Amino acid sequence: MEKPFTSVWTRESRPAKSPGLSRDQIVRAAMEILDAEGVDALSMRRLGAKLGSGATSIYWHIAHKDELMELVMDEVYGKVPLPDPEVTGWEDMVSILAYGLRTTLSEHPWVIPLIGTRPSLGPRAMDLSYRMQKAFERAGFAGPMLDYTLSVVLAFVLGWTGPEIAWRATRERSGLTGEEMDAAMRETVHRAARDYPEVVKRYDEHPVQDPEIVQALAFDFGLTCILDGLRTRLAAGQDDNRRFTAPPSTAENDESAKNMM
Repeated sequence: MEKPFTSVWTRESRPAKSPGLSRDQIVRAAMEILDAEGVDALSMRRLGAKLGSGATSIYWHIAHKDELMELVMDEVYGKVPLPDPEVTGWEDMVSILAYGLRTTLSEHPWVIPLIGTRPSLGPRAMDLSYRMQKAFERAGFAGPMLDYTLSVVLAFVLGWTGPEIAWRATRERSGLTGEEMDAAMRETVHRAARDYPEVVKRYDEHPVQDPEIVQALAFDFGLTCILDGLRTRLAAGQDDNRRFTAPPSTAENDESAKNMM
């Protein structure tokens, strides 16, 4: 039976054929293409042309494009700076992760659709998870809450940053400034929401603003809500662990029943 998932991180990397390419060189070149032109522009042929090398040299290190995407994803995770969890409180760790990841995703927007398509098993992703887990453990998070806390923070940042980046790209394609786009949107909102005067009234109460500043302030608000919620859950302690513990799977129940017979 074919394995449902294999990873570049589960096999040893091959040494470079002197004076051939190294895996690091390949990853750096792939990142340059992705940052400049996006995922659709990246192919093994294009990568080979950029490196001035044939596909054989690339395939010596990387079996296929899926492995390459694992490598570049981990490279992105490595750009999120996190301090030592032994000397940094969990709330500061969450804030540093959230702001750092938001910045990193904005610099490498192509990675957002890839997250979740494959497990993040690289050393940089593992280090990020370890540091956050350590910070949460030191604070007193345990059981299911220990697993859920990081997932909640990551989901917030990813869910926020994806639309933010998409709208920024739309604005850049329009050639308008942020304030000009905001003003143009107001006219459209007035026409589209004419049957909802309360919506129009609320929209008109806000002056034309730089959307980058508005987005930053709204992100701050969202992160503050996340931190407030996690503090409450931490105070609830074991009651929350019982509340959010999933029941055993049907397969596990069936196996337990067999063992009792």
